[in-house]
Amino acid sequence: MIGVVGHFCSSSTIPASEIYGDAGVIAITPGSTNPAVTERGLKEMFRMCGRDDQQGIVAGDYIVDVLKGKKVAVINDKDTYGKGLADATAKQLTARGVKPILEEGLTRGEKDFSALVTKIRSVGADVVYFGGLHPEAGPLVRQMREQGLKDVKFMSDDGVVTDELVTTAGGAQYVDGVYMTFGADPRALPDSKAVVDQFRKAGYEPEGYTLYAYASVQALAAGFNGAKSNKGDAAATWLKANPVKTVMGEKAWDAKGDLKVSDYVVYQWDAAGKYKQLEKQK
Repeated sequence: MIGVVGHFCSSSTIPASEIYGDAGVIAITPGSTNPAVTERGLKEMFRMCGRDDQQGIVAGDYIVDVLKGKKVAVINDKDTYGKGLADATAKQLTARGVKPILEEGLTRGEKDFSALVTKIRSVGADVVYFGGLHPEAGPLVRQMREQGLKDVKFMSDDGVVTDELVTTAGGAQYVDGVYMTFGADPRALPDSKAVVDQFRKAGYEPEGYTLYAYASVQALAAGFNGAKSNKGDAAATWLKANPVKTVMGEKAWDAKGDLKVSDYVVYQWDAAGKYKQLEKQK
């Protein structure tokens, strides 16, 4: 093994990358956003996505500037990814003068959030921000709606960017109006058109992180070819010095392995169970 595309969750990527680093194996994660992924001095660790501290700023600003949130409940799933992103969003909210009225954790795998919904109601939250993944986000937003919190705005992160959110919520009617942060939709980029068409011709919609993973493979190939070596350290050195053309456009990395440009924007789910990038971002 000379290269890895992965992992998805930061809680998996961080320990696995220590092993890859010891072995000199280059790795590019398509979706792990916790800052610690690239803050440990691992030369061969890269990411094709942004970071929580960048995503949290976008989420916090949107809650304040567009949603006009005054009483914000910040919930997380106690995982490295979810809590890290919730903390980053709470930090930005506080910096903007909107200190969260409630900060609470839930347990991954849990399905009954009645007690949590009661707490959200008791503090009078007008916005709920959830840092975590779709298996918990779906049931949480459904139970909020079923228990009368229909006017409370719900916002989450790039961990819910999947059609499975509709399934875990129990139907499109429950995700209607949900906001989330994610990179600008790569399916709409000119560079991705040919690949997207091929996916769709095969009956697969390249949603979520599909193109992030595809671009990661392209970056690995470019690194090995550019360095004229199958050694991880040589490919890593080349990638940090040269931009790469991918299905997501041209990508370039800094000395840590982070993208030099991150493009987080806000999306909203509709009554048909589909999401789209919003025109109003600020």
